[in-house]
Order: sequence, then structure tokens, then C-alpha cells
Amino acid sequence: METLNSIFGAINGVVWGPLMLILLLGVGLYLQIGLKLMPIRKLGMGFRLMWQGRDPKKTPDGKAKGDDDGEISPFNALMTALSATIGTGNIAGVATAIALGGPGAVFWMWITALVGMATKFAEAVLAVRYRETDSTGYHVGGPMFYIKNGLGKKWLWLGGAFAFFGAVAAFGIGNTVQSNSVADALDSTFGIPHWLTGVVIMVLAGAVILGGIKRIAKVAGKLVPVMGILYVIAGILVLIVNAGQIGEAFSMIFYYAFNPHAAMGGFAGAAVMAAIRFGVARGIFSNEAGLGSAPIAHAAARTKNPVRQGLIAMLGTFIDTIVICTITALVILTSTVWVEGEAGASLTALSFDAALPGFGNQIVSLALAVFAFTTILGWSFYGEKCFQFLFGTRSIMLYRVLFVLAIPLGAIAQLGFIWLMADTFNAMMAIPNLIALALLSPVVFKLTRDYFDGKEILPGEELDHDKR
Repeated sequence: METLNSIFGAINGVVWGPLMLILLLGVGLYLQIGLKLMPIRKLGMGFRLMWQGRDPKKTPDGKAKGDDDGEISPFNALMTALSATIGTGNIAGVATAIALGGPGAVFWMWITALVGMATKFAEAVLAVRYRETDSTGYHVGGPMFYIKNGLGKKWLWLGGAFAFFGAVAAFGIGNTVQSNSVADALDSTFGIPHWLTGVVIMVLAGAVILGGIKRIAKVAGKLVPVMGILYVIAGILVLIVNAGQIGEAFSMIFYYAFNPHAAMGGFAGAAVMAAIRFGVARGIFSNEAGLGSAPIAHAAARTKNPVRQGLIAMLGTFIDTIVICTITALVILTSTVWVEGEAGASLTALSFDAALPGFGNQIVSLALAVFAFTTILGWSFYGEKCFQFLFGTRSIMLYRVLFVLAIPLGAIAQLGFIWLMADTFNAMMAIPNLIALALLSPVVFKLTRDYFDGKEILPGEELDHDKR
């Protein structure tokens, strides 16, 4: 086990090192520039399309059900993607970024989100453009399919590599790590034993997961908006209590993004590079832009136009990081707890409790439990589609059963090695995806340009790139 720890530790240091962060930011920046900042400029349009796309009987352009392909509404596709991204990263990840990188890390999380919006847009555009229909009549897509159908058979091995990394990573980052986080939080706050938490989550998650994407999307469409809004309201209550410190919190974020932070109290201090590194890494961990997970959900959306779904998909990064992570960051920075050496979810819990004594800690524990639960739902679908790509449609139920059975094991296990392995495979998912995004960027630019020029290219129509 020590040898495996050393091997994965070394690999992890590379795949989550500076080169990976530069690659993730670089591809996102290239796409943002190539799209002429369209994801930022058309943010309002994205929200309008999302709102119109919430009706399962109609698509964003008002067409009746059946006029477009896909299994779930565009709104529920976004909620499914958000169910997987809004998780421990929004609570523990933000706190870790601040604890290790200082307040300046929040600024670099914002930058990651702004370029990540272009990445998410491109991922969803390609997912819808190159999706397939499987033997059961369901639409399947994601990086493995846009690699296969967009880059050609000679790149099929790269799609297979993504699918393998995704299927394995889902058991860690999207399953055992999540159930363990919930078990820890509920044990420390309410004294509920780990095994009981694991069994309850297994039963609840199993009832949803075994029903497939339509049931997952239906639950996500109800649960994600409610949990997100309630968490934001709780955060705003804290900020009302700490209103006098909000201005100083923003000043620290902008100042320490470009200046080193000296040690104070229990805070060890942080160089500017630490602020950049942890801000970018935790930002990506939270919103998953570039990892290639979200487009698997968006490929099932009921739409024929890739760009419309891309405009909805990019909101995932905005909502996750610019809205929810910012709320968490401001709650932490307007309290004084962050300078005392705390980190992770406990730092967020203590910050909430400082402003709302007696129940602030409980709010964070419950939020963490719901966030982690929905992450399990979203990642079960991601892992299932990766497994299906490798082993065929008949393998789906086997994967679902194994995924559900792993939940209680994660709740009671010591997850040091599992976390390390999952984190490593999670990063390795990004490499094939980023290569594909860069090579297929002309398709994204062409489809986007034609859409806004009023010349929509529908499925089946060839682009110059498709003739390669």
C-alpha cells in the first residue's frame, strides 16, 4: 500500500501540478478569446434559455415535446450537471483554498470560472453535436463520443482513455469520498454513526440511480434549485450579520491576489503563487470546467441545437463558482476564524457558527449532506456512461448496482488512498478532454458564429471539419 501511495502521489503531483493548471486555464482562455467573450456577453441570454427550458413539454425555442431529440429538458440537464458539481468543493474546497492560499485565492477562483464558462460552453456544444443513440434509444454523449465522432477512429483510444478514467474516478470523487464526507459531518454534528449514514444514503441514492437518467434528472431538477437557494439565503443571513466586514473582505481578495500575505494568528501566510495555485485548483475542483464530466449530462438534453444547450451549460460554472463559492468565501472572510489555522469543511462550519451561533454548524452539515448526495446522483450517471462506452449497453445495470453498493463502504472506510487515486483519475480525465476541445475548437467557433448569424446547422449537416 505504501508503494501504491507513493506511485499515485507522484502521478498526482504531476497531473494536478502547474502544467495541468496552465493547460486548463490556457484552453479556457483560448476558447473565450475565440468566442470573442460571448459566454460572458450572453450570460443573460443563457439564463433566459434556462428558464424557458424548465418546461419538460417544451424546448427553449417553444417547440412541443417530440420536435427535438433527447430524454430530459434542457433545464434538468443543467440541474443534473449542477448536482454533480455543487458539492464538497463549494464548502470544503473554498475553505481549503483560503486556508492554503489566503484571501487572494478567491480572485483566482473567479478568473478560473470566467474562462471556465467558455470551456463548459464548448463541451456542451460538442456533446450535443456528436452524440449518438444507443441500442435502447437513449442519447449518449460526452468527451468519449466527440473524440470518436469528431476526431475520427484514429483517436478512438483517447476516447477510451477518458471513459476508463471517468468510470474509475466516479467511484471515488463521486461516491465514496462524498458518502464519507456526509458521514463525518453528521457524526460530528448530530452523533449519527457512519454505518447508518452509509446505509441510508445507499437506499435513497439507489432508489434514484437504478431508475436511470430520467429519474436522476427529475430529482436533480427539484433538489438542486432548492438546496442552492437555501444555502445562498443562509450565507446572506451571515453576511447581513457581518455587513461591516464585507468591504474589507473584498479588499483582501483583490489585494492578496497580487501581493503575498504575511503570517498572522494560526494562518501560515501565503505567496502569490500559492494564491494562484490553490485558487485555480479548488475552482476547477468545484466547477469541473475542463474535466469533461458535465457534457455527459448535457448530451441527454432535449434539443437539436448544440449552441442553445451550450449557452445553458455555461451557467453551471457561473452558478457554482461566481455565486455559491463566493457566498462561502465571503462568509469565511467576514469572520475571524480563518486566521486561526482551521481548514476544510470545519472552517466553513465555524465561520457560519460565529455569525449564527447554535445552528450555523448544523446548516453547514445539512448542506454538505444534501450537496454530497446530489453529487453521488450526478456522478453515477457520468460513470455509467463511461462504463457503457467501454463495455456496451448491457453493462449499465451492473455498474449501477456496484456503484450503489460502494456507497456504505465509503462511509465507513479510511479514504486516504481512495481520495488520492480518485483525485488523480479525475485530473487524468481532463487531459483527453482538453486535447479534444483544442482540436475541435473550429467546430465550436463555426457552430456559434452560424447560430448568432441566424444560420443554424442541425444534426446530420456536415461541417468542413467533419470531412477530415
